[in-house]
Order: sequence, then C-alpha cells, then structure tokens
Amino acid sequence: MLFKRQQVLLTLLDAIGSPVGHTDFQKLLFLFTLQCETVPSYEFVPYRFGGFSFTSYADKRKLIEKGFLADDDQNWILTDSGRAVARKQAVEPLRAVAFCRQHAKLRGSSLIVEQYRRFPYYASRSEILEKLHLDTDTLASIAAAKPKKLGAGLLTIGYEGRSLEGYLNELLRAGVTILCDVRRNALSRKYGFSKGTLGMACEGVGIRYEHLPELGIASDERQELDSQVDYDTLFATYARTTLPGQPVALTRIRGWVAAGERVALTCYERLPAQCHRHCVADALAQKGGPLKCIKHL
Repeated sequence: MLFKRQQVLLTLLDAIGSPVGHTDFQKLLFLFTLQCETVPSYEFVPYRFGGFSFTSYADKRKLIEKGFLADDDQNWILTDSGRAVARKQAVEPLRAVAFCRQHAKLRGSSLIVEQYRRFPYYASRSEILEKLHLDTDTLASIAAAKPKKLGAGLLTIGYEGRSLEGYLNELLRAGVTILCDVRRNALSRKYGFSKGTLGMACEGVGIRYEHLPELGIASDERQELDSQVDYDTLFATYARTTLPGQPVALTRIRGWVAAGERVALTCYERLPAQCHRHCVADALAQKGGPLKCIKHL
C-alpha cells in the first residue's frame, strides 16, 4: 500500500516518460505540487539549488526497495512494475500530463530559474545565484524573501503533527540558529526526527543541531499521561529533582544565547504545556539573568 504522495510521485514520473536527473525532478515535483495540487503532497525547504524535499528522497529509497524505481544515484527511473503501479494508482494523471507538456522544454538552469522567479523564498539559500544571470527584479524578490536575521533569544518547538520540511521552515522563519534537542533518546518513528537525520537536515539549511540528552525525561516516566493534571505532576517532579542536577547543560544553553545565538528547544509534543521543554525554558529564565522564552513555535 502506497501513501498518496508516493502515488503522486510515480504518476509524475510516468507522465514525464523518461529518466530524469535529481535536480530536475526536484524542481518538477516542486512546481507540480504547488501548481497542480490543492494540498501539496510534499513540502520543501530552501536548499543549495532551490526547493528541496527530504521526504521525497526517503520515499525514493522505499520505492526502490519495492522495485518500483531503479536503484540509480543520478536519476529517477520507473521500472516496468513501477510504471504499472503508477497507471493503476494514478493521481490526477491528466493534470500530470498537461503539466509535463507545459514544462517539456524546461530543464537544467532554465527550470531552476523558473522556480526562483515564481517562488523566491526557496532560492534564499541557493549557492548558484551568481551563475544563473537572474534579472534584477528576481534578485530583489529573493533578497526580500530571505528570513530576517533576528536577535539572540530562546524559543521552543515540538514536531508533533509537522513534516520535517514544515518544521525546518518554521525554524528558518523564526531566525533560529541552534536547535537544541532535549529528548532523552533522540529517536522517532516519524521520518526526519531521529538524531542523525534531523542533525543533517538542520546542517543543510544552516541551523546548528545540538543534543542534550541529560535534560530529557526517561520514557518509562511518561507512561499513562491521560490528563493535563498528570502532565503537571510529572513536570513538577522533573523541575524539582532533575533540572537542579543539570547546571552544565543549562549553562551551555545560556552561553549560546549570550554569544548571540537564537536557540530553539525541541521535543515531540506540539503543546508546550505537555512537554518538559517548557520546564527547561522556565529554569533558564529563573537563573543566570533574564532569559525568558520569546515564543513557543
């Protein structure tokens, strides 16, 4: 059983009709999802060559394992079984065909320029702007779309209900420079949020990743949290018994902010009142000077 986004990916590849290189396919997938879908199947982040979806590459690996895509490091290639599945489970195939006809002559730099012109935010971290000979208006739009550099401070964010790309965009728009993971075990069944993948994704968009597991809560202490009262009881114990024993970790965070960094504490829960990260933020505000949390993202 494929996710709908994977069906969209196969449908688009079938409509393209031939092997397509990594960068070209990212741009075509980007334009297709934003131009042809009411709710985009994939989200993207501003990356080295424009809009990029980490999730699409994770899906590529899964589709290779299923035998629907060829194991090719340079191109996206449907296998015969992949093409059969693409046609059996096609999503908006006529729209995909019409899109591919519209963009048939756009490849390489011209395809990148089209994305940059129409969606300047996703060009804001591009490494190839000078090579593309963009017009003045497009360059001005890209400059205006770049997230503003903001002052030092402390924020928090949970990844519950977010895609990796949506989460990273939230951090970028908030001006975060360091993501501080306060989970005891930085593992997740949700794609993109285990330590290794999250750290590399952050590095790719210019955010430093730090993990302070000593500030986490053991998973066995988080069982049977059925009401806000249960959460409040757990966090009161954590603030009273755990945090006082972690002066080194708290001092590291204070030091980052004092050095001008904009730090976001992260864990799983979307609501800060149901996550111990708000206790860490409170502890930082109580000692070592005025370090109040600016915002819970």
